[in-house]
Amino acid sequence: MSYQSVLKAGLYEGKTILVTGAGSGFGRCIAHELASLGAKVLMMGRTEEKLLTVKAEIEGDNPGASVDYGCADIRDADAVEIVIDKFIADHGPIYGLVNNAGGQFPADLENITPNGFLAVVRTNLLGGFIVSKAVFLKSMKEHGGAIVNITADNFGGMPRMAHSGAARAGMENLTQTAAVEWAYAGVRLNAVAPGYLASSGLDTYEDPEMLECIPTFPDSVPLNRVGTESEVSSAVCFLLSEGASYINGVTLKVDGGSSLCLSSPLGRKIKRAQRNNEAYDGFHRATFPKILQK
Repeated sequence: MSYQSVLKAGLYEGKTILVTGAGSGFGRCIAHELASLGAKVLMMGRTEEKLLTVKAEIEGDNPGASVDYGCADIRDADAVEIVIDKFIADHGPIYGLVNNAGGQFPADLENITPNGFLAVVRTNLLGGFIVSKAVFLKSMKEHGGAIVNITADNFGGMPRMAHSGAARAGMENLTQTAAVEWAYAGVRLNAVAPGYLASSGLDTYEDPEMLECIPTFPDSVPLNRVGTESEVSSAVCFLLSEGASYINGVTLKVDGGSSLCLSSPLGRKIKRAQRNNEAYDGFHRATFPKILQK
């Protein structure tokens, strides 16, 4: 069995697309869907074992698929350039880039150290800038292309994730700026902002307050559920496609409407969906987070 995409078969046939943070979570799912649509998938991450696992999964599901990987920390400009140079030498121009790699830890603002704050900003903002600039200068400036940045539901603030919220807001603005500056080269930039999603990353949290909060996520969503990795991936794959060729500089929220309720005095008392609200889950290898199975 292979990925069950809602997009047409062969959509990315012959096109090379790079996904950062492809060893797990959203990145893994996006890499699978792109491969199922015919793309030559390039994966970047820090852990070779994870990338090799995803590579084997994709090749097993899609006989003849073209999948390659390179290990680099996206915060290291020199390492990123080495990997991208090799990708281009081996596979030609890079048509698409998905800046997915990121990470954060929960903490009250008053308890975040300067080094901790900077570490999250470097991962969620600086890293995306480094990869985007390298891909633009080495490939897209001449050949055009599309970039999708994964941000987060930072709208209205991000309590206990101030460092991540600041970085994600910066990434949204960077997306808008680059969408203007790089349009002359035929390069589009957009962002996807996931809300509460059933991703493997939820099982990595150890903070007691976070563990107590995660199972209640659906209470804040008008659609009364968390989303799937597939629902993020389908948005990304659409924005990379020719069908989105007049969409530039936008941030597409994939959050079930949760960002619309932030200022509501009713808070969690909103009337939530009770029917006609099935999740789309085309990723046959998806694993539902254990913390949401309680």
